[in-house]
Amino acid sequence: MELNRIETILEKYFQGETSVSEENELKNYFSSSDVAQHLEQYKPLFGYFSEAKEQEFKQTIPLQAKKRNVAWLSIAASVLVLLGISTFTYLHQPQEPNDLGTYDSPEAAFEATQKALSMLSKNVNVGIESVSYINEFQNSKELIFKTK
Repeated sequence: MELNRIETILEKYFQGETSVSEENELKNYFSSSDVAQHLEQYKPLFGYFSEAKEQEFKQTIPLQAKKRNVAWLSIAASVLVLLGISTFTYLHQPQEPNDLGTYDSPEAAFEATQKALSMLSKNVNVGIESVSYINEFQNSKELIFKTK
């Protein structure tokens, strides 16, 4: 009877469904000398738990922290900050304003303006062609769903 109970508790143990008292019962059974022949393979498992429970850590842990040379770290950080500030100021110096398209003759200014407006007109026409596809989609949608 006891052997059947141990086997069912052992199954529950491997399924993770045992209670603390059942686990203690298994530990007591496997620590005794009268373990069934077919359950001998589990004896080292439960024997390990009792051995591990009795082990103690006896070494001392040194509590001194290693001192770092803070002077070198502060010097390196200062050099890095100065390098960053000098790079920033060098790259962001105010520059002279560029020549923004002033023309000496009105004819050259008129030609440049016409060229710019022509380019703008072409791009706007491309956008208007795209809008015509949207109108076609709207008409098809109205035909299908008859929203009017």
